[in-house]
Amino acid sequence: MTTAPSPPESSSQLKEKVTHVRPLPTVLRWLPGAVTVALMMMTLDYLFNLGWLRFVTGLETQFYYAVVALLLPLVYLLWPITSSRQYRPVPWYDYALSLLTLIVGGYFVYHAESILERGWAFAAPDAAIIASYAWWLLIIEAARRAGGWPIAVIAATFSLYPLVADIVPGPIQAFPSTLEQTAMYHTMSTESIMGVPLQAFAGLVIGFLLFGVVLQKSGGGKFFIDLAFALLGHVRGGPAKVSIFSSGLMGSMSGSVISNVLTTGVLTIPAMRRIGMGRSFAGGVEACASTGGVLMPPVMGATAFVMAMFLDVPYAAVALAAVIPSILYFLGLFIQIDAYAARHDIKGLPAEELPSLWHTLKQGWYFIFVFALLVWMLLIMQREAVAPFYATALLLVLNQFSPRNRWGLRELGESLSSAAKLFAELVAILAGVGMLVGALSMTGLSGTIANDFIHIAGGSVPLLLIMGALTSFVLGIGMTVTAAYIFLAVALAPALIQGGGLDPMAVHMFILYWGMLSFITPPVALGAFAAATVAGARPMATGLQAMRLGSVIYFIPFLFVLNPALIMQGEPLQIGLVFVQALVGIVLFASAMQGYLIGVGRLGTGIVSECIARALVLLAGLMLALPGGGMVPLSQLELFAIALAALIPAVVLSRWSQRRAGQRASRLTSPIDS
Repeated sequence: MTTAPSPPESSSQLKEKVTHVRPLPTVLRWLPGAVTVALMMMTLDYLFNLGWLRFVTGLETQFYYAVVALLLPLVYLLWPITSSRQYRPVPWYDYALSLLTLIVGGYFVYHAESILERGWAFAAPDAAIIASYAWWLLIIEAARRAGGWPIAVIAATFSLYPLVADIVPGPIQAFPSTLEQTAMYHTMSTESIMGVPLQAFAGLVIGFLLFGVVLQKSGGGKFFIDLAFALLGHVRGGPAKVSIFSSGLMGSMSGSVISNVLTTGVLTIPAMRRIGMGRSFAGGVEACASTGGVLMPPVMGATAFVMAMFLDVPYAAVALAAVIPSILYFLGLFIQIDAYAARHDIKGLPAEELPSLWHTLKQGWYFIFVFALLVWMLLIMQREAVAPFYATALLLVLNQFSPRNRWGLRELGESLSSAAKLFAELVAILAGVGMLVGALSMTGLSGTIANDFIHIAGGSVPLLLIMGALTSFVLGIGMTVTAAYIFLAVALAPALIQGGGLDPMAVHMFILYWGMLSFITPPVALGAFAAATVAGARPMATGLQAMRLGSVIYFIPFLFVLNPALIMQGEPLQIGLVFVQALVGIVLFASAMQGYLIGVGRLGTGIVSECIARALVLLAGLMLALPGGGMVPLSQLELFAIALAALIPAVVLSRWSQRRAGQRASRLTSPIDS
């Protein structure tokens, strides 16, 4: 039994096209795997305080230097100087840059104790200053190769900002520094390269990334896709609903929208095409589902771990806060797909072509068990730093008892190599973005920029929120979500919290959500364009479909900022009431977007009646979803009354137009019948 026809290209081939990672020569194929092993040994020694590798884990900063020194040289070997798809052997200058990165990184590891005890961040010997210049340049170039030109340009520009801070325009004017002072601060303080982003990576992210890689490579991805097909493949629009379920789980593992699309999309998109869905619609569904996967607990993207560090809360608190918003997003997507399938009479796949639910669970039950262990350790025991290592160890043991998924040396090598590429890419980006934070910290601008934002907005909280949404979206276009979030967490979040009196968790989640929107919103829409590649669709048409299907995500952030009960901040009864109210509102909103309401049917049958009915249902959905009071000038009861006043006429109009359409159809067919 198969779930979908074989795609023309494998997901690994598609990923290679998107990421431009070049293969290493045969004699060096072992290197990424060896780096992963060394990194795991260091991380376990540091987290569990084993004391075996105290020469690199004796100090916190020494461990952070060691992580960068180990991973950054890989960037120069794996990512070529230009993103050409015709890869040539690694040139001599990349070998030289890789070796230089290792030497300079090793210098900082060796002198970590002196850097800390003697205050080298403010006064260092000449050799350390020279090493700082080299480290600065090497990190910017590594960020460019791994993250692209936008990140490199932004990181480089901000890293140089302290040199000209006294001559820039008024609102961003600050205390200047010399080139030497700036280099020392960037490389040897705990506020810049070794700041919060890298600390989150070294302390939390490594374990979860490893867990995600092992879960996918051990067959977890295929299990969740088969499980989704077994549960939902036969219902109307089944493959599209499968995409929501499987991409949500896969995105939760990988933390990457693009990887998610290229992993699940090669199976779900052809299956959607088989049941009659258009290419751009199928691509839009997969892009939206993959984007939502990164926002879904328990394992979210790397940004969520950085958020926990910024807020100084356990990661479990961030994961818990993300539960209701992610449910609302996926519900809105599910309702839109169901309405589209009902309106166009699209059935599911034949039952005989789908995998057996019992057989699927029998073969992969232990994946669910491992996930349950991870959630228990995260939410109940609150051991987020070590939870993924326990879950990974259990998964590796149980996997060896599975004849279907048991690893050999080849699978082990592939997994270690994949993990190394993921680690190297992320550490290069985070180290580069760290300098952005360091520049704001060094000049003192991070303490005053919030007041400037409040002044520009005139103290208006709604205007501050709109400014925050647009800024997050624009930065999300040119940077990774993590990079955009880090910048806004320093520059904008304090303005929203201080000037608007908003909940800190809600503000940081707001920034994260709006940063994610660039993946499904044209003209960039990277997630949608990746899905269009798999579907063979026009990129812009796929982006527009994704924007429509994921439309609910554009206002969900405003809902939980206006009422933090939607991110589990409040009394249980209040949380429950607000959640139910938002659920109904989202169902109505999503139904209006597709023109079909469960229990009512098609919303209008002519152009005029359909426009009126859909507009009324859309209004009813928004009124129900909005929290009353506070910044909203209407009470909850008044909003409910407006929603009913809009919904009842819409239902009556839809029923009446359906009856009229039925009567016209019967009159047209009656002469033929007679």
